[in-house]
Amino acid sequence: MHSKKQAPVKYYVGIDVGSASVRAALVDEFGTVVAHADQPIQIWEPQPDHYEQSSAGIWAACCSVTKKVVCGVDTSQIRGVGFDATCSLVVVDKQFQPLAVNCEGQNYRNVIMWMDHRAVSQVERINATQHKVLNYVGGVMSVEMQPPKLLWIKENLKESCWEKAGYFFDLPDFLSWKATGVTARSLCTVVCKWTYTSDGGWDDSFWEMIGLEDLVKDKYEKIGNHVLSPGESVGNGLTPEAAKDLGLPAGIAVAASLIDAHAGGLGVIGADVKGHNLPCENQPITSRVAMICGTSSCHMGVSETPIFVPGVWGPYFSAMVPGLWLNEGGQSATGKLIDHVVRGHVAFPELQSKAAASAHSIYTYLNSHLDLIKKSLPVGFLTVDLHVWPDFHGNRSPLTDLTLKGMVVGLTLSRGLDELALIYLATIQAIALGTRHILEAMEAAGHRINTLFLCGGLSKNPLFVQMHADITGKPVVLSKEVESVLVGAAILGACASGDFASIQVCSA
Repeated sequence: MHSKKQAPVKYYVGIDVGSASVRAALVDEFGTVVAHADQPIQIWEPQPDHYEQSSAGIWAACCSVTKKVVCGVDTSQIRGVGFDATCSLVVVDKQFQPLAVNCEGQNYRNVIMWMDHRAVSQVERINATQHKVLNYVGGVMSVEMQPPKLLWIKENLKESCWEKAGYFFDLPDFLSWKATGVTARSLCTVVCKWTYTSDGGWDDSFWEMIGLEDLVKDKYEKIGNHVLSPGESVGNGLTPEAAKDLGLPAGIAVAASLIDAHAGGLGVIGADVKGHNLPCENQPITSRVAMICGTSSCHMGVSETPIFVPGVWGPYFSAMVPGLWLNEGGQSATGKLIDHVVRGHVAFPELQSKAAASAHSIYTYLNSHLDLIKKSLPVGFLTVDLHVWPDFHGNRSPLTDLTLKGMVVGLTLSRGLDELALIYLATIQAIALGTRHILEAMEAAGHRINTLFLCGGLSKNPLFVQMHADITGKPVVLSKEVESVLVGAAILGACASGDFASIQVCSA
């Protein structure tokens, strides 16, 4: 008998731009990550609450990591590319050259990061309008969204930036433009961060009311009047120039993108969990919340009908899973907070040297140190007299109060490694309590949630995962494929290639 010749494996590239690094993965048609690479990117903080990046630097990092993951692979087997990124604001002029978003006039710093809080007075004025579009962001717009940042640019950099600007992109859309030369925007970005609605589009009265009527006059060309669903093919695929930059053949399908947290949610929320006796087994996907935990944490829950949750973003139609409404809770700067608390402690140098000597990361060492000092009690009881309020960067959900500050109660004069381990634990518990607060708000509004699906960098920390299970009282599912965000981005590329009929088929 002659054996049939096996068809060559199809591959897809997922590119994820996080806050501090760019990552890429080569993913096969079965959802397995074959290769991945990462590279740090620079953040500028010229003054408190101002965070900036370079779109040219980000694109260069995308090209570098992509070349690494496709090295040694027959690129004719690579069928599609998908991008996800933080929802940062990219500003370019009419010739698509970077424009400074700072008073120093440094054009290469043309990205206002998602976590930038410069537009506090602008967002307060926008919220004071009580315009109906605010109903779709939990009733209150966040300073981390794009309209307040645009208003800040107009009011503070009118001549140097606003009047010269040709296009304002959400970072995920900038990347798909860079790859294809097409300025189409993703439904995910414009619905979640710009007030576009999937049924009515842009609302002229909102932009006019907040003082950005110039965007209406140019028929929204600067912020997007061509909107595609995530995973839809953009233009004619990779341009020859972008293909050369990325080390891929020209014409490969490029997908309309996703915000990074939404790519993570897409990568995990549809997972097959049969046979594990979980409460979500044989239940609709609406019983699950995907929690993407990295520099910040995002809590993604979907529903068949729109659910309005005070203080929680959404409902957004088809912003993550086509045909379903999305609510997005969040905690700003959670991973950054843990890092801040640990590295700022007087015992950090001791921790650093002991972790290095044991060939472990500082967090693995801290977790084992907590096990040593807990004795017979469960580790969570170590902080019975130590409490952290975690809103060092304001509260995104469900209190929506960016003026809130952090707090620690129960400090002593002790300053050793034990005390560092305890405040680290108390910080993680505070973040988990914040998650419980968000879930309770979602459930009170009508969500029926019974299982958490975690992904992102912090999901690799067993203490972080355990505290979330203990404090929410819900089972936590971790993906077998730890790079869920990259898988989500690759799913977009697979969908754009036409190899799969829909995102749901890709992610099943």
